[in-house]
Amino acid sequence: MFGGGSSGGSQLYDYSEEEDQLGKVYDRVLMKRLIAYLKPYRLEVVLIAFLMVGYSASEALLPYLTQLGIDNHIQPGNLQGLETIAIYYILVLVARFIFTYFEEYGMQIVGQKAMYDMRMSLFSHLQRLDVRFFDTNPVGRLMTRVMGDVQVLNELFTSGIITVFGNLLSIFGIVVAMLLLSWKLALVTFTVLPIIFVATTVYQVYSRRAFRDQRRYLAQINAFLNENIVGMTTMQLFAREPRSWLQFDERNKQYLGANLRSIFYFSLFSPMIEVCGSIALAVIIWYGGRQILQDAITFGVLFAFIQYSQRLFWPIRELSEKYTIFQNAMASSERIFDLMDTQPTIISPTPAKVLDGLNGEIEFRNVWLAYNAENYVLRDVSFKVKAGEKVAFVGHTGSGKTSIINLLCRFYEVSKGQVLIDGVDLREMELADLRRAINIVQQNIFLFSGTIEKNINLDNPDISKEQTIAAAKEVHLDRYVQRMPDGYTTELKEGGAGLSVGQKQLVAFARALASDPDILILDEATSSVDTETELLVQDALSRLMANRTSIAIAHRLSTIQNADKIIVMHRGEIQEMGTHNELLQQRGIYYRLYQLQYKGQEVG
Repeated sequence: MFGGGSSGGSQLYDYSEEEDQLGKVYDRVLMKRLIAYLKPYRLEVVLIAFLMVGYSASEALLPYLTQLGIDNHIQPGNLQGLETIAIYYILVLVARFIFTYFEEYGMQIVGQKAMYDMRMSLFSHLQRLDVRFFDTNPVGRLMTRVMGDVQVLNELFTSGIITVFGNLLSIFGIVVAMLLLSWKLALVTFTVLPIIFVATTVYQVYSRRAFRDQRRYLAQINAFLNENIVGMTTMQLFAREPRSWLQFDERNKQYLGANLRSIFYFSLFSPMIEVCGSIALAVIIWYGGRQILQDAITFGVLFAFIQYSQRLFWPIRELSEKYTIFQNAMASSERIFDLMDTQPTIISPTPAKVLDGLNGEIEFRNVWLAYNAENYVLRDVSFKVKAGEKVAFVGHTGSGKTSIINLLCRFYEVSKGQVLIDGVDLREMELADLRRAINIVQQNIFLFSGTIEKNINLDNPDISKEQTIAAAKEVHLDRYVQRMPDGYTTELKEGGAGLSVGQKQLVAFARALASDPDILILDEATSSVDTETELLVQDALSRLMANRTSIAIAHRLSTIQNADKIIVMHRGEIQEMGTHNELLQQRGIYYRLYQLQYKGQEVG
């Protein structure tokens, strides 16, 4: 079989390797870049900050009102004014509810908008990257970046950055209030803080390990699922389900174990904070009670301290729990910005040569190409294709045929030499103009989810519905579309499910004809077509290739016998060049390939 050439240096990717690398809990540079996504919403952020100040003030005010009620009214038996204190207390509760509601709602809105902007930036950036990048980066990994990692950052924005600010405000307000009421009792209460610090440090160390294991095992599960779902037909054909089940069970158990360890550590840490709060309460009662007996403080102050201590340990606990969010977010942001910092190597020059249409003359001058270091897949390739000429490339798998196409479309850059169209080096042309002038019909057709019409015109506003239908009729696709329930508005499923291989390729021909390219490339476009459909395709091809430069990578030699020129590739070099009859007479590589395909028939 004479398949396509090099795939461009694609390689297997170890999903778990980078997932095992954890960054800092807090990285100032990364945080600065993350906060930049909040700048368009600075007014909303400022408003949320004011709401947090209001909430923190209300938190500090409630115990103070309790102290006033006890010391000034209940204990001395003075009921006058107690109703006012109660009304103030209720009003503060209502204000706290309002602050909390708008603060939470505002944080979620800002977080979602910031993540929307980040996803759009990522998608836009991915569209500009080179084909080489996608050859070496798995789709699953990129999907994780755009959706999974961005979602992690959403948690940082909605429950991390702004919430930490609110927690610090609450702690500051409560600490100040406690010191103003009784600095001695406050300092005694703060003696439990070292215990909290030690417990938090230990929790962070062990939870970090569990979190790292969670990410590694989840990455392995995702990679395994992706591989098995894509290869489900092969797996069922070879009855591999039991082995796959066992392999998935092993990975699933590892992930379960990591999650259980994380739950165990948190289950210890959470009650530890509660214990510290209870110890603080016991200290307040013990020391505060002695102070009351010595008339150093009032009962209202002691009661207020009990309330303050309960309010103090809640934000401290939340801050400790934010460690995981920050750890996750820093790792995700590091991967996201690493992707966004990956710059395309193939770009349009400044200024670019503006070409008013192309004649389609192609020339390769002493072209060398290496996908990896000095491993050249093309070696000193030189040939010329005249405008309107039909040229075919043949050769064994890995001979360099597809690499010729990759260079012509400037998916890859030449290592040495030049590729020219109409005498202009591709590196001097506007990239978008070059791609618009070339259309490729591949062996494996990619169809989008959407209507048949949109799969032909690709939502190009310059291609009318009439032109779309005319192109479909020209390549004999219309006869199949008319049998469909909704005609050209029939919705195709993912990957064009429901269409035969031949019908998919007819859609690709219609797509190429509708775009009216100056240069047409056929990358083994008829290799998977049945005999009946091939007759239709051959007729469509003759119309499609008329009056334009055409290059075909051949699988079936019968489809290229009428080519103006046939170029035989072998190990990255041009070995033979000529017409069908000329090459047969040379009795070289082409002759042997022809013999293999037409064994039993007379050749030459």
